[in-house]
Amino acid sequence: QVQLVESGGGLVQAGGSLRLSCVVSGHTFTFRTYTMGWFRQAPGKEREFVAAINWSGSIEYDVDSVKGRFTISRDDAKNTVYLQMNSLKPEDTAVYYCAARPPRDGSMLNIGTYEYWGQGTRVTVSS
Repeated sequence: QVQLVESGGGLVQAGGSLRLSCVVSGHTFTFRTYTMGWFRQAPGKEREFVAAINWSGSIEYDVDSVKGRFTISRDDAKNTVYLQMNSLKPEDTAVYYCAARPPRDGSMLNIGTYEYWGQGTRVTVSS
């Protein structure tokens, strides 16, 4: 059974930083081959793409909202993906989820292509 466990969320003032982590476990899961993504869901809104990184290190960001402030990275030796979030804004307040997608064609931004999901970690940015 594959498990994704996020951590690192919390309450932070606007302009502050947080680093989210997502550790993946599961004996059938070859972490290094999977695309890992971060998504977020604000109250009353749909879950939306934030960032993703594939097996070769190719990265996509949601350009409008987070590029230049957030950085996604992965450590295949630790089966972990990170999201460094700087210059946080109140509109970044959401539950952040990590997700895993097996090797496949198509856009990393497509939420429907991710097979495994974590339970989420809450980020609250106060003004």
